[in-house]
Amino acid sequence: MAMPEPGQEPVAPSGQAPAAAAEPAALAGEPTAGVLYLVGTPIGNLHDLSPRARRVLEGVDRIACEDTRHSGLLLSRFGIRGRQLLSFHAHNETARIPQLLAALAAGETVAVVSDAGLPGISDPGERLVAAAWAAGHPVVCVPGPCALTTALVSSGLPTGRFCFEGFLPSRPAARRQRLALLAAEDRTLVFYESPHRLVALLEDLLAVLGDRPLMVARELTKRHEQQVGPTVSAALLHFQAKPPQGECTVVLGGTPPVALSWDGSALRRELAGLVAEGLSKREAARILAERSGHSRRALYGLLHSPTELQPEEAR
Repeated sequence: MAMPEPGQEPVAPSGQAPAAAAEPAALAGEPTAGVLYLVGTPIGNLHDLSPRARRVLEGVDRIACEDTRHSGLLLSRFGIRGRQLLSFHAHNETARIPQLLAALAAGETVAVVSDAGLPGISDPGERLVAAAWAAGHPVVCVPGPCALTTALVSSGLPTGRFCFEGFLPSRPAARRQRLALLAAEDRTLVFYESPHRLVALLEDLLAVLGDRPLMVARELTKRHEQQVGPTVSAALLHFQAKPPQGECTVVLGGTPPVALSWDGSALRRELAGLVAEGLSKREAARILAERSGHSRRALYGLLHSPTELQPEEAR
């Protein structure tokens, strides 16, 4: 996700960097030689850079970043200067990974940042982390802002189970094909999308998945942060009239639950078969609940009732 223009949110009066907060004793040794640090950076508001993230960025030997000019400007806003910046993006990952591993092997400290948010979430970093672990180098994440979780928890949609799909294919046919594969997904879905493709995505969501609950979050943590919903059709009407600006995170409700048919005789036979195999009645009810989608409590009640209770009667 693209980061805000540095300077949009003031860091301190007169442009001075804020004083660093006292570090816990357990973190006094950071950064540690030979460790790869994944450092979260602001997605909008510069105040979201944590004191720990700042300390690590001040102390590492080199920083791998998507855009050295962009990250250099961000670091200067916090008075962090003199760090060795190395470009690290989707087009040079293959060449850069051996260089960064060699630096770690030589005892250097290396930090990875993306233009905004946590590296590795729809940004470079995933392959480097895997390579570092494979080579025996410790990897430490310094948590920070992430558009995925920020949009999800503020959407009002279920957060207990969710599925992150990142950026969908840009070609319409491929995008609709991918959405069709997600039609049965009952978890909340989260997508990233660029502003110039957002309307096309909303049109495809409506056509392929129907008019579900939805929230579009744009310009998160920035001065003009906006959340638009509460349905696909409502968001589509809004953005057709007012073209979006800034990176967008789309949070979509999962497929509605399907009413399950209840055949008490057949379910009782399945339960009896599981019990005959040596399972307890409680275990039999649990296993059949996983298989059938019915309530474990309702199935357990069926085992103990002389009549064929309906699911609502077993509550």
